[in-house]
Amino acid sequence: MKYRFVIFLCTLFYTSSCIAQNAPLYEFRAVWVATIENIDWPDKKGMSVDEQKAQFIHLLDMHQHNGMNAVVVQIRPAGDAFYPSQYEPWSEYLNGKQGLPPTPFYDPLAFMIEETHKRGMEFHAWLNPYRAVFNIHTSSIAPSHLTKIHPEWFLTYGNIKYFNPGMPQVREHVARVVKDLITRYDIDGIHMDDYFYPYRIKGKEFPDEKTYRQYSRGLNKEDWRRSNCDSVIKLLFETIRNNNARVKFGISPFGVWRNKDKDPMGSNTRAGQTNYDDLYADILLWLRKGWIDYVVPQLYWERGHKLCDYDILLEWWNAHAYGKQLFIGHAIERAGSNAAWRDKNELPNQIKNLRNYSTTQGSVYFNSRVFEKNPNGWSDSLRLNYYALPALVPPMKWIDSIPPPKPFIEKLKNNNFRIVYNGKEKIKGFAVFVLPPNIKEKREYATLIDILITDKISLFDRTKSIASSDDRIFTAAVDLNNNLSEWIELK
Repeated sequence: MKYRFVIFLCTLFYTSSCIAQNAPLYEFRAVWVATIENIDWPDKKGMSVDEQKAQFIHLLDMHQHNGMNAVVVQIRPAGDAFYPSQYEPWSEYLNGKQGLPPTPFYDPLAFMIEETHKRGMEFHAWLNPYRAVFNIHTSSIAPSHLTKIHPEWFLTYGNIKYFNPGMPQVREHVARVVKDLITRYDIDGIHMDDYFYPYRIKGKEFPDEKTYRQYSRGLNKEDWRRSNCDSVIKLLFETIRNNNARVKFGISPFGVWRNKDKDPMGSNTRAGQTNYDDLYADILLWLRKGWIDYVVPQLYWERGHKLCDYDILLEWWNAHAYGKQLFIGHAIERAGSNAAWRDKNELPNQIKNLRNYSTTQGSVYFNSRVFEKNPNGWSDSLRLNYYALPALVPPMKWIDSIPPPKPFIEKLKNNNFRIVYNGKEKIKGFAVFVLPPNIKEKREYATLIDILITDKISLFDRTKSIASSDDRIFTAAVDLNNNLSEWIELK
């Protein structure tokens, strides 16, 4: 099949000189789709299967229309599953009762992946490693939930029940869940957010003293907690590499690693809680060790914020990515919440600022449902301006650096072309570039205008593209890891 990014504004107004704007060839453009408490999808419990499917298709179409090339979907919100699992029960957020499968039966995860890939988008499976029961007073708990089978693995803090991060059995269980996912499903990434040890509750200590005494290994409690998080990240990284090496592993931490008053390496911020000191997530260690492939710090503050300035944190994370991919988490949900977020230029300026750094390679937005309202006109801004032209997800050369073979071209009648791929490696499709006349034939001077989604053959009609009659048009094969082949001219 063929997929064409919607760029009608370019069709109406852009000439070849205009489309050679600063449109990045590679940029991760994603949205978090939260399932916990039915935040995004499905937006209520107990929807019929047809309603669930229709709502997810609508969600994908909206984000595709806005220029996104990936979704990050929460498929394990609380020790449960949005797919048939031998390890954990069906999520209550599907049908209203934990352990209850869809009727008539279908596999929501397989369905979501298939629909996402049809659109040429990546699917990253978002897991919460330690949350087990979202609310001990109101959540539905199935007899097969691990809190019933292994109650000794869990601790209650506030109204939430957590897997105990200090127990080796817990880390091994999370690794089993991840191995199951990456060996049964065609996912592009495993993604975890900021919930490692829980955010502190004033006046309450996380109740892990007994576990600490049993497993402390001579460490103080703070270092022991960090070591527990380090251990699960390293184990998950090894599990992914040993079982499906093309799957990426990413973390989306709270936006502040440490404040500068605690550590000279920290950022010039005054966050009340931080990854290192409160959530016990030493993100910089994981980046330095190469245990994660990408990081998405949640920079949910505005530019000029008194305690945590977006621009200060953007610069800091760019200086501490350690060669791994850095994407920025944006809080589109904050639109209209205060004067700064009522400014229609806040999000556009955040995007413009991050594009000034070569080490930053994209954005992820929280949350999906907000886009329905087009807050501050930002959906329009993305669709018609910042994401008007398509971009490929940045390849990870440490995972796969081998390009696919180049396609060959058959010229048909009336400026139509057949693009054919005969390589053995699977591909995502064909990238189409335009190069203005009299410009040196180098890819860095060309502009990506289209991505044709196919596994073998696609048709291209020059008259329906945004290229002018003088432009030269080239195409290249794109493999599943976003490597580009040599390009070939359509002539």
